[in-house]
Amino acid sequence: MFAISLGDDGAELRPLEPWQAEEYLAHIDRGREFIGQYVALAAVATDVDSARAFLQSYADKQAGDSGRIYGIWLDGTLVGGVLFRIWDIESGACEAGCWLEPSAAGRGLVTRAARVIIDWAVYEREMHRVEWQVAAGNTASINVAKRLGMVRDGVLRESYPYRGVRHDMEVWSVLGPEWRELRAREDR
Repeated sequence: MFAISLGDDGAELRPLEPWQAEEYLAHIDRGREFIGQYVALAAVATDVDSARAFLQSYADKQAGDSGRIYGIWLDGTLVGGVLFRIWDIESGACEAGCWLEPSAAGRGLVTRAARVIIDWAVYEREMHRVEWQVAAGNTASINVAKRLGMVRDGVLRESYPYRGVRHDMEVWSVLGPEWRELRAREDR
């Protein structure tokens, strides 16, 4: 298995696989309420079997080239992750997403991890469009999109029913040529 360093703070990005279901469930349990504020991810893994099934669904997506999931480890502990929820080779578009437990918030981990997977999507797989969909109230995730250099495409009004409330969803994106230009400027 590979691990990609996310900086000098001991953070790493690694594949998140079904055999890690117990570790994933322990991570979700530590941050269940925080993670579940805006995304249903926390409600999906309630025991080891459901955690394994969720991770298996992404293993199946990866095998079918239709999605991927990665964990963020900090000092050897799983604290969050990034994923490609949608991966459409034919259209050249994908949707990236993230989650993080509260103990790891505010360190730039998601931004650094998202940068790695977007680099891969654009440079290796030649994706043309990377989307980031986020509940309008999720300021932390909106700030990640901004730090990544994404553009706010618009708002899907009351499009996300979650916990008995219809949430507005903001759609942010970066196009492949824009990403390449952003990364070239960073390298200067």
